[in-house]
Amino acid sequence: MLYIAHTAHWQFFALVVGFLSWIITLATTGLNQWRIWFVNNTTVINSGVAWVGIWRACFYSHVLSEIEYCQYLSITESFLPTEIKVAQVLIMLALITGLVGNMVAANGMRLAYFSVENRSRIKLFFPLAGTIYLFTGFCSLLPIAWNLNSVLNNHTIDFPPEYHFPAAPVSQKVGNAIIVGAFSSVLMLLSGLTFLCYRYGWQTLKTETLKDPSDPLCGPWTQTSLGSSSGQQPNGGTKGRDNAAFQLEEMS
Repeated sequence: MLYIAHTAHWQFFALVVGFLSWIITLATTGLNQWRIWFVNNTTVINSGVAWVGIWRACFYSHVLSEIEYCQYLSITESFLPTEIKVAQVLIMLALITGLVGNMVAANGMRLAYFSVENRSRIKLFFPLAGTIYLFTGFCSLLPIAWNLNSVLNNHTIDFPPEYHFPAAPVSQKVGNAIIVGAFSSVLMLLSGLTFLCYRYGWQTLKTETLKDPSDPLCGPWTQTSLGSSSGQQPNGGTKGRDNAAFQLEEMS
């Protein structure tokens, strides 16, 4: 059985990066600073700065009952732009597929590092993990790029009066959530490409199947090349029997 663990070190690193990327994507989902609005009217928004995320819109105020006033953004709200609704769906999908990708990749690494039998299943787990990672990266990168474009073009949102947001901001800039989300998406895509680029193991596993199965060095490892319990060796000799001549001489 050939040793292939040393060929999957980059894939192990990709697994760690994919897991960290999934955690960063999870943090990006909860951040409110996707869009940072600057407003002139500071009667309600005292700081003149408001934050618009994909789940909440917030600002600081000394007029309202809460110092940090937030309103939740539901996908069913008609005033929400399409890019925010798409972000709510795709980011949640990315969290689910990213978790599945981490589980598949971890199982593939277990086969590469610790398994002796059925290592040919790596051919299934590594490409599958890479494909899921790529899909996850695109699911998170698409809404981030779309919202980035809206910020750069200063697109507005028609908030209802109860949100206390102005009709349009004076200006807006990219929030930290978009930057962090773009970084995690790139890491996820790199992890997927690393798993898909694994090729050495395919040649190694193919070589194993070409060996003579009767060769005891090729396994199966659960069997032994020693003789049977009856004392007969494979070549017809004896093993473990008492010498009859020696017994007769000792008895005399």
